[in-house]
Amino acid sequence: MFDKLFEAQQKAGEVKKRLDGITVSGTAEDGKITVTANGNKVIQSINIDEDFLKTADKEELEELLQVAVNKALVQAENVSQSEMAALTKDMFGGLGNMFGK
Repeated sequence: MFDKLFEAQQKAGEVKKRLDGITVSGTAEDGKITVTANGNKVIQSINIDEDFLKTADKEELEELLQVAVNKALVQAENVSQSEMAALTKDMFGGLGNMFGK
């Protein structure tokens, strides 16, 4: 039992490392704002087009930044869920054999 728990912790650590290496991004206003995050939902960078920055007002900039951040975080969540689903399937996929299936 403890072996399985230790194995699960190890595999979860491996998934976290893989997610650290996965990059996702969210954009707003046709790429005028780009937010990059990793698969663990940590924002890595924010890029704002200089010409857009010169002409945008504060409210517009805040709104579009929020859109880009949320898009990046949704992408990161999708990647994270996919990785965790693969881990769960890998770990528990053999359970069907326990019940004669």
